[in-house]
Amino acid sequence: MAHWLQTLQNAVIDGDKGEVESLVNAALSQKQPAEEILNAGLIAAMKEVGERFERGDFYVPEMLVAARAMQAGLAIIKPHLSQGGVKSAGVVVIGTVKGDLHDIGKNLVVMMLESAGFEIVDLGTDVAPEGFVQAVKEYNPNLIGMSALLTTTMTSMKTTLHALQEAGLRERVKVMVGGAPVTEDFAREIGADGYAPDASRAVSLARSLAAG
Repeated sequence: MAHWLQTLQNAVIDGDKGEVESLVNAALSQKQPAEEILNAGLIAAMKEVGERFERGDFYVPEMLVAARAMQAGLAIIKPHLSQGGVKSAGVVVIGTVKGDLHDIGKNLVVMMLESAGFEIVDLGTDVAPEGFVQAVKEYNPNLIGMSALLTTTMTSMKTTLHALQEAGLRERVKVMVGGAPVTEDFAREIGADGYAPDASRAVSLARSLAAG
């Protein structure tokens, strides 16, 4: 691997936002292809961050600073990416369900999904079932991601799935759920397509659901 790519990856993994920005700018000024900076530099680094998290070598704070550093690099590089050169991994509509105002976990999932090449429509927190239904009509996403941090708001996930069914949209979209009180069993029980216990595995799940 080229030395500059390795240095860029390390800067992302270390969460060094300023270093990532200057390395991306330097690579662009040396006429390195924007797609290579993105895929072999930024996205490859976040993949490594995800793997370290799953091994227990990284925790949420490290993952968060790495994702922020990656986002900073992405912001610089976006205008240089040719539309045809980067294939979107898919469109994800995501939100914390009605009655729940927690968003740290959701925001981390958003950053990790963006880092993996997904286009994100973030509906924010306290999203009513109708909000998800409207977003599916408007954005025609591949996936919906729902988050709940309270046991009392988990039922909103079930209500949202029912609302999608009622609107005739359930077959059009895959639904993934997550959040501290949510379990694999609960996801199955309400008819979701998948459950992820953390942001790193949310990316793996989103990839497999989008491909399926």
